[in-house]
Amino acid sequence: MFNRLKEDIACVFERDPAAQSVFEVMTTYPGVHAVLIHRISHLLWNARFLWLARFIAFISRWLTGIEIHPGAQIGRRFFIDHGMGVVIGETAIIGDDCTLYHGVTLGGTSWDKGKRHPTLHNGVVIGAGAKVLGPIEIGTGARVGSNSVVLKPVPAGATVVGIPGHIIGIRPKTPTTERDKIASKMGFDAYGATADMPDPVANAINRMLDHIHLLDKQIDTMQKALNDAGINCLETPISTLDGCEIADSYEKGNQQKTKSINSV
Repeated sequence: MFNRLKEDIACVFERDPAAQSVFEVMTTYPGVHAVLIHRISHLLWNARFLWLARFIAFISRWLTGIEIHPGAQIGRRFFIDHGMGVVIGETAIIGDDCTLYHGVTLGGTSWDKGKRHPTLHNGVVIGAGAKVLGPIEIGTGARVGSNSVVLKPVPAGATVVGIPGHIIGIRPKTPTTERDKIASKMGFDAYGATADMPDPVANAINRMLDHIHLLDKQIDTMQKALNDAGINCLETPISTLDGCEIADSYEKGNQQKTKSINSV
């Protein structure tokens, strides 16, 4: 137990640059308090002192704002940063070197008595406000972006964002830069996100726009080929959808509506 406590304190300095001293961590970090109390309540839960384990977990929630069911299995060097609003369900399993931020929920999607909460493998980081729901597995080194809702398994090294969660990339097994090497060694990305993280919705729209641009080119080529072959193509040119054309079409639509009303 003492060795576990030392590891839990040491990992704070690796993942929180605001930490100044061991005394500060021991006295002002609710995430450390919640993990320490959970390790005690979990021992009591396994020893079948169920009410006492739940009562200690209740006191921990009252003191720290972090709710961890005493039945949850938590590995070594687990860090909850800030912590307020974190909920970890009874059948959740958390591996070594995992990090959770405030507002994270490891919840269930059914009322069945069996396994109904997520399993986090080693080195997982879950950003603030994210919800990971159901008996799914989050692979080693995966990242879940802030406020994401994850309902399906996530492969190792993947980054997931959005509602529902979308995989936007998978980390290479071999880090490519010194910064990536340091981040991989620490097992940490702030809030499960990076500054250059792509937007999956914007990426999808950009791909559609590229496809439309290629279609426009193909239509122009076909029109020229028809005209060269002596077949007159009398189709109205496709709108470029600039601001003036949109305004003109809107004004024409209003004029037509006015004429219809007056005729009535």
